[in-house]
Amino acid sequence: MSERKTDRPGTVMQTDVMPRKSGGRLGREVQTKIGQQLRAMYDDVVKQGVPDRFTDLLKQLDKGEGQDKRHDDNRDEKGSSE
Repeated sequence: MSERKTDRPGTVMQTDVMPRKSGGRLGREVQTKIGQQLRAMYDDVVKQGVPDRFTDLLKQLDKGEGQDKRHDDNRDEKGSSE
């Protein structure tokens, strides 16, 4: 918390606002460092691969979509012949 003097002598106002740099931009060095750290984290995640349980779930969803599509096709054929 910072202290700021007011127009009245002997009075101090408490504020939580911290002064900011104008423009709010990060320097090139900071941006480069952030980029390097994000790439390193992303590379670690990619190297881990997809867990087997997610692969199994995706396969189940693919099978389910195929069944739903066939079911919808049958419904369309019945609807058009009526």
